[in-house]
Amino acid sequence: MDKTDKIIVGISIGDLNGIGVEVILKTFEDKRMLDFCTPVLFGATKPISYHKKALNLETPVHGIASIAQVNHNKINVLTVWKEEVKIALGTATKEVGNFAFKSLEAAVQHLKENKIDVLVTSPINKENIQSEAFKAPGHTEYLEEKLAGKSLMILMTNELKIGLITGHIPIAKVSETLTPELIKSKVETMHSSLQQDFGIYKPKIAVLSLNPHCGDNGIIGDEDDLVLKPTLKEIADSGKLVFGPYAADGFFGSENYKNFDGVLATYHDQGLAPFKALSFGKGVNFTAGLSQIRTSPDHGTGYDIAGKNKANPSSFKEALFTAIQVYKSRKEYKELTENPLKLK
Repeated sequence: MDKTDKIIVGISIGDLNGIGVEVILKTFEDKRMLDFCTPVLFGATKPISYHKKALNLETPVHGIASIAQVNHNKINVLTVWKEEVKIALGTATKEVGNFAFKSLEAAVQHLKENKIDVLVTSPINKENIQSEAFKAPGHTEYLEEKLAGKSLMILMTNELKIGLITGHIPIAKVSETLTPELIKSKVETMHSSLQQDFGIYKPKIAVLSLNPHCGDNGIIGDEDDLVLKPTLKEIADSGKLVFGPYAADGFFGSENYKNFDGVLATYHDQGLAPFKALSFGKGVNFTAGLSQIRTSPDHGTGYDIAGKNKANPSSFKEALFTAIQVYKSRKEYKELTENPLKLK
């Protein structure tokens, strides 16, 4: 392996019938991207070539058989399989789901072994990737199983970071899942991430209410009064700058979110709906709280535009830059906290 201090970015290839390969190729059309990192795609060169031909893209790639063969001046494709893949752009098939998992599994293993520095995951289809080896609702839960730590899904831009207290669960189960222990755990993960991953020394965190109008004093539900308010008070009394609960509609409508470093939503769409309305195509999905760094673009497989050369690579590019920045921030934070200045 060439001597270099460039960050090695592992990239799982995602659903080959979607737009994942397209946004990867478009991201690295600009050769200057290789000044920031060394990309390693986990998959095979033939599917990449198929997409290049279908999209009339000329981004060059370099096939390697092992991570030891990485070329830091090229876009590396590490061979994970040698079988032929039947690609049907715009269609969900079990076959490409199996290959999406093979790519993810290999990438995560290399991440665990520190053979790559960070991981950027391309979009998967959460249904066709299911198997005996992958039974998770999504990337976040799978990564929590494989890596150390407690995960927190954060959708983010430079101006807005929204984490989810409950993630990929049915809405009917949110209330019973929203316990004081879970709230404390997610606040702690968000607080730690804002410090070590984004360099915010004393982060301000807002928490959204579960019920409309924070329950209106129990008229529209009592979870906010009985669970959220006392738990947040306990956390605030411990010294953290945690505020809420806030009714989500007014919180975003008044742009109050701009006054906080991080926001925690009580359930999936409460956080993602306003985030995507404000930032779709520019956002990044970051898995906080784990021992290793993973990001992804804020969009899905994009079957409806697959193979049409219409996919915008902006979100994937932001995911790449975010992974690199978080890696640098964690390294700096570790150095600062391992060697603190001694007060006399």
